[in-house]
Amino acid sequence: MWYLEMLSWLLPPMSLHTHRGGWCGREREAGLSPGGGGGGASPTRCLPAAVPEPLLLLGCCLRPQDPAEPGRGERGRLLAAAEMMAEGGGGPARRKALSLLEAARSRYESLQISDDVFGESGQDSSGNPFYSTSADSRSAASSQDEDDDEEDQGRLAVSSPRSRAARRRSPRAAATPAERRRQRQVCGSSAVPGGPGPMEEEEEEEAERGGWTRSLRDVPPPHFKDGSGPTRKMPLTASAMDFFQLFVPDNVLKNMVVQTNMYAKKYQERFGSDDAWIDVTLTEMKAFLGYMISTSIHHCESVLSIWSSGFYSNKSIALIMTQSRFEKILKYFHIVAFRSSQTTHSLYKIQPFLDSLQNGFDSAFRPSQAQVLHEPLIDEDPVFIATCTERELRKRKKRKFSLWVRQCSSTGFICQIYVHLKEGSGADGLDALKNKPQLHSMVAKSLCQNASGKNYIIFTGPSITSLNLFEEFEKQEIYCCGLLSTRKSDCTGLPPSMLNNSATPQSRGQYRIRMKGNMSLICWYNKGHFRFLTNAYSPVQQGVIIKRKSGEIPCPLAVEAFAAHLSYICKYDDKYSKYFISHKPNKTWQQVFWFAISIAINNAYILYKMSEAYHVTRYSRAQFGERLVKELLGLEDTSPTH
Repeated sequence: MWYLEMLSWLLPPMSLHTHRGGWCGREREAGLSPGGGGGGASPTRCLPAAVPEPLLLLGCCLRPQDPAEPGRGERGRLLAAAEMMAEGGGGPARRKALSLLEAARSRYESLQISDDVFGESGQDSSGNPFYSTSADSRSAASSQDEDDDEEDQGRLAVSSPRSRAARRRSPRAAATPAERRRQRQVCGSSAVPGGPGPMEEEEEEEAERGGWTRSLRDVPPPHFKDGSGPTRKMPLTASAMDFFQLFVPDNVLKNMVVQTNMYAKKYQERFGSDDAWIDVTLTEMKAFLGYMISTSIHHCESVLSIWSSGFYSNKSIALIMTQSRFEKILKYFHIVAFRSSQTTHSLYKIQPFLDSLQNGFDSAFRPSQAQVLHEPLIDEDPVFIATCTERELRKRKKRKFSLWVRQCSSTGFICQIYVHLKEGSGADGLDALKNKPQLHSMVAKSLCQNASGKNYIIFTGPSITSLNLFEEFEKQEIYCCGLLSTRKSDCTGLPPSMLNNSATPQSRGQYRIRMKGNMSLICWYNKGHFRFLTNAYSPVQQGVIIKRKSGEIPCPLAVEAFAAHLSYICKYDDKYSKYFISHKPNKTWQQVFWFAISIAINNAYILYKMSEAYHVTRYSRAQFGERLVKELLGLEDTSPTH
C-alpha cells in the first residue's frame, strides 16, 4: 500500500510492521497476549498486566532505537511511565503520564478525526500513537532542531492555531554557530546564505514564468456547511441485521433468489437436469450468506470446513443447512443470470448489486469534510501477508480487478466504491493502471462524481496527485491535498526547482513553498524530501509532527493533516481485515461481490457504533458479526448481550 510505504518514511520511529507472533517472558508474566504490539519479533521490554489500554498502545507501537538496549530512549520513558501507573504510583509521575496521553489525543482531535468509531468497544479505544510524545520531548537531544525552528518561526511571523499542553517547551540547549549556519534556511524560500547558484536562478525564473511565486498569502479554508453522520435514527432495539439491511435489503436478496433459480433452470436445460436441485427460497439465501459471512468471524481455509469433523468445524450452525444443499446453491448462485443484448460492460453480473449498495451508502450516511481516495486491503488478513515469503507471494494468483474507495477519514465509513476490471493486457488493463497517472485520474473522477459543490477535502496518493486534476476538482468545489512523487505522479505544470532535491544539507523540519493562485507546492524534509500539492490548506499555517525521540518537527499544516488522516486509514485496514470473508471463488464477479459484502458489514458496524443502540448492547466487532450470522441463519441468540 502506498500510504504504508509513505508512513514508514514519514514516521521512522513508529513501527508499522505487523507482529509476527512470539513474545518474551515478561509479556507472559504480565498476561499479555501474543501479536498485540507492533514491534516485530525483536526482544523488547514489555508492560505490566495492569497497564491501561492507551498506554499499552503507546508503548507497544514504539520501535526500540537500539535492540541491544531496549530500555533506553523514548520507549523506555514511556514504559517507565506505564509501569508507574500500573503499580499505583501517584503524584507527579501519574500526572505526567496522563498529560502524555492528553497531548496525543488533543492533536489527534484537532484535525477533525473522531474517536475510533470502527474500533473495539472500550472507553480508551481512541488513543493514537501517531501523536504521542513525552513531557521532555523538548530535550537537549532535539535542541538543535528547536533553535532553528524558533528562528524560522520568528522570520515568518506565522502563528499556529493551536495551543495545548503538548507544545509546552522546556529549556533549550544552545546550538553551535556552525550548526546554526548550516540549518539557517528561510521556510517558504529556497534562499540559503551565499545566494542561489546560476542553475537555481534559471529554475526560479522558469517557475515564475509558469505562475509559481515565492510570495505566500493566507488562503481561507473551504467552508463546509453540510452536516455529517447517519441520516436516520435507528431504534434502541435495532439488531445487527437491521443495520446490515440498510445496504442489503430484502428486495436485493429476493432478486438473488430469482436470478439464482433462473440460472439453475437455464443451466439444466443446456447441460442436463439435476434431480437434486430444488428452487432456493429467501430463507435459504439468507442462510447461504450467513455461512459465507461466518468465515470472516471464524477464519478457515474453506467454508466447507463448517461441516467437517476437524478443528474448524462449527456444529452450532452446521445443522441449519446440509453441506450438499449449500454446495448446490453455491454452484448456481447468481446476481444477474443472463446478459442483455445492450450490455457491453464485463461487470454486468455484479453491477446491479454495486449500484444498489452505492444507493444504500448515499442514503444512510453523510461523510465529513475530510475524505481519502485509496485502495483498501482486500488481499488477505495482514497477519497472513506479513508472514508470507516472497516465493509464496509470487505464487499467489493475481487479481483481475482493482478496488478503489472514497472513505470518510473521521469515521472510516466507505462512501463510494469503484471497481476497475482487467479486461486484457491493453492500455486500460490493471497493469497499466498501476503505472499511468492518467488512469488513476480517471478513477479519482469516478469516485468524486457525486462530491461536487460540497467543499470536501480529498487526500490522495502519489499516483492520483496532479496539478491538472486538482485544478479541475477546484472548479467543482472539491479541494485536495496529495503526496507527490517524481516517479509516480503527473508533474506537468510544476516548477522543476521544487522537484529537484537541494544540494545544501538540510535539517528535519525545513521546507520550501511555492504558490500559484490557491495552489501550494510544498517540499518538506524529514530524513528525505516529501512533496505535497494542496489547495485546501493555507501555506502560512504551521503544523507540527511529534516524534518520540526528537520532539516536535515543524511542518506546514497540510503535511500534518495529510499524515494524520493517512494514519487513520492505515488503522482502518487492520480493523477491516476482521470482516474479511475467507471464501475465495475463481470467478471475478464473485470475488468483487464478497469484497463488497465485507465493506457493507464494516459500514453497518460503524453506523451501529454511532447509534443509540450501541449504548444498550455495546457489541464488539466480533460480537456484532456473530449476531449478524445468527440472525441470517435464523438462530436465537442465548449468549449475554454484554
